[in-house]
Amino acid sequence: MSTTWYICKYTPVELLDALGGTCQVLDHMPENFERSDEVSHPNLCGFGKAVIEACMEGRVKELVLVNCCDTIRSAYDVLLAHGKLDFLFLMDMLHCGDSCARQRTKAELLRLAEAYAAYKGTKFQLQRFRDAFHPWTPPVGPYLSVLGGRVGEELFSMMEQTMPLPVRNDTCVHNRSVCPPPEELTDFDSLMDWYAGELLGQMPCMRMTDAGGRKRLYQDPNLRGVIYHTIKFCDYYGFEYSKLRHELTVPMLKLESDYTIQSSGQLRTRLEAFAEGLTPQDREKGTRTMTGAGYYVGIDSGSTSTDVAILDRDKRIVAQVILPTGAGAAAGAQRALEQALEQAGLKQEDISATVTTGYGRSAIQQGDKSITEITCHAKGAHFLDPEVRTIIDIGGQDSKVIRVDEQGNVVNFVMNDKCAAGTGRFLELMARTLELSMGEMSAAGLSWKEDITISSMCTVFAESEVVSLIAQNKSRADIIHGLNESVASKTCALCRRIGGEPVYMMTGGVSKNRGVAQAIERWLGAELRISEQAQLNGALGAALFALELDQ
Repeated sequence: MSTTWYICKYTPVELLDALGGTCQVLDHMPENFERSDEVSHPNLCGFGKAVIEACMEGRVKELVLVNCCDTIRSAYDVLLAHGKLDFLFLMDMLHCGDSCARQRTKAELLRLAEAYAAYKGTKFQLQRFRDAFHPWTPPVGPYLSVLGGRVGEELFSMMEQTMPLPVRNDTCVHNRSVCPPPEELTDFDSLMDWYAGELLGQMPCMRMTDAGGRKRLYQDPNLRGVIYHTIKFCDYYGFEYSKLRHELTVPMLKLESDYTIQSSGQLRTRLEAFAEGLTPQDREKGTRTMTGAGYYVGIDSGSTSTDVAILDRDKRIVAQVILPTGAGAAAGAQRALEQALEQAGLKQEDISATVTTGYGRSAIQQGDKSITEITCHAKGAHFLDPEVRTIIDIGGQDSKVIRVDEQGNVVNFVMNDKCAAGTGRFLELMARTLELSMGEMSAAGLSWKEDITISSMCTVFAESEVVSLIAQNKSRADIIHGLNESVASKTCALCRRIGGEPVYMMTGGVSKNRGVAQAIERWLGAELRISEQAQLNGALGAALFALELDQ
């Protein structure tokens, strides 16, 4: 039996069911938009492209759309011209629930019923219509809610896997709340008149003029936290997020995706860090048998370097190693650990506990526990300087800013998107373009004279801009200063997003670059504290968590 796919809570799925249809939400996240980009505008939002992609690759043969926004209208036009669907329908749904909107919706229901019945070769079945209603029910027990714009099934599954509480999908298409029809209504025309009012009167989405009823989604005593999801280029839910930032009394994480699975690794890191902040760390007190000689290892497997710290019971660093990660995270971690053990004069059996962190943490098998770099950086920074309230970490692959409280707990954090601009990779590429080592680049950027602006934050375009400046005989020092300023401006924008406040600490490999550090201080108007263990900070935090496993 073929499936009729739909994308909007205002779709009359009960009517389609009564006409012999089997309906399912289209929530699949593709790997890329290869087919969609061939036939649609490049600035179409990710979800619109995902709809087109599913149809172009043949996964979807029957599709009912609602004109939620201009993107869906555009997607309909594209599919009408290029799609190979057996059934395609666009419903016109107004943005309010007054009598005019109700009449218009009724007319659209009748139009859809006629077209779908002709396509299916079926007739309306009243009892099947009544049986198709499944009203929205409030959750029972503590839970986390996913609010905002639609979230792909792959990303929602990741949320369910990483969160410590049940997760409820309350995004725009899933919080459907249409009540069953009264028993006294039996004729089709009266039913469609009632049905139009019920569709328009359900818990609203952000496309509706009056969205006040959405408060039911977050004014719930069982709610313990919110994951707010938005899609790039979608404006509707950005307004609600700004409002909830000031109104919610439970923790909230904002996730923005392009509706592909390409950035799954970074999204998982954000989700795991949020989960770690929701509940106390599982320290397994009284459940772990003490082994080893009282030494604790933290392994931070990053995209550029793998860092290892070994602590004794008194939290003294007895070994610290920083090595290039190389081709494999697991192999890089093993090499770094072996060097750290040799440095400390220890054997593997002397280690009581090991905690892994960083992007390669899941590939490392020897750890007792895996904790995100967000939480580990907060732990390490608080250990190095308890006065720190904002941590700026610029690593090889990403940049992150973390706010912590007096106890070193994560209050809020933000990471850059999957673009490499403003990261260590960005600076490495610019150093190669200028034919300098990273050390030479760091020193040269301190003696600038001309205030050059690098306008392109994209790594590829910035490289072209640097090549052009070299051709203009601009000095290396001035070009490097411009690059440092561009990194600082992007980093400080992240600080402003989460309300960063002193004391500031900078960690990560880029903290060694005094030109970048000074530029960030100028943009912040505040001092940066940089420890000698700045690059080791994540591994240090992981080692501290390893020690707590035995307490």
